[in-house]
Amino acid sequence: MNLALIPAFISGSAGTDLAIILVIAVIILLLAAVVSNFKIVPQAHAYVIERLGTFHATWGTGLHFKIPFIDRIAKKVSMKEQVIDFPPQPVITKDNVTMQIDTVVYFQITDPKLYAYGVENPISAIENLSATTLRNIIGEMELDHTLTSRDVINSKIRVILDEATDPWGIKVNRVELKNIIPPREIQDSMEKQMKAERERRAKILDAEGEKRSAILIAEGEKESAVLRAEAVKETKIREAQGEAEAILSVQRAMADAIKLMNEANPTEQVIALKSLEAFQAAADGRATKIIVPSNLQGLAGLATSMKEIFDVSTPEK
Repeated sequence: MNLALIPAFISGSAGTDLAIILVIAVIILLLAAVVSNFKIVPQAHAYVIERLGTFHATWGTGLHFKIPFIDRIAKKVSMKEQVIDFPPQPVITKDNVTMQIDTVVYFQITDPKLYAYGVENPISAIENLSATTLRNIIGEMELDHTLTSRDVINSKIRVILDEATDPWGIKVNRVELKNIIPPREIQDSMEKQMKAERERRAKILDAEGEKRSAILIAEGEKESAVLRAEAVKETKIREAQGEAEAILSVQRAMADAIKLMNEANPTEQVIALKSLEAFQAAADGRATKIIVPSNLQGLAGLATSMKEIFDVSTPEK
């Protein structure tokens, strides 16, 4: 073997390996570049794509491929509803009262292209627009009206903002006045007024309670009087029923006695004697008037005769 050819062989082999390595590196770089240009757009998002510096397309949810060095993602846009809480803004009412009002805006991007190219800084634009709109609306209202008309103010601001932001691809769903802060002296006056109102309502409630209590007491006394009257009435009715039953019992007894006497067939002397006993009982009673029967003389004679008979039958001592 010719030893002079060995260095040349080694040199040629090293150059071939280096070339292979370079080719592999280039292939890897190309694959990495290709893979890196596959983009997945997540749910509720959109990508604005520019090609050679101009708008090309809007990518929705899914897998997309971007041409290297030609296409670029100009803006990634969230399609979800977003909330911005703006700091308090000084506003002046119609009656020259300066207040601090902070607003909360709920909005949603409806057109990613308009949102990307419509205005330079959409959030700052919405903030400035809402502050200007708020000052215009509050400037036409007095303090009392402002404090009691939040819903009206919210609706007016929302309509104006929604119309103004439509060319920016933004839809304003809702606007809320988070806080309305009047000057300190106004707050003190309002607190005193509310305290007086609470005290007035408390007095009214106390008066209503006393009135209700008096009504309940009167109704209770009325019901008690009715019950007492009913009790007295019931007692008298029962007493009358008892007296009637007693009289009826006496009459029945007298009728039975007369019936028995009639059945016994008494003599005239017995009847006269019973009449005399009845007259004596009536005379001994509580009656203030005594009706003397027409046959009183006959009764007296009967009594005299019986007395004589009794005297004759009794021997002298």
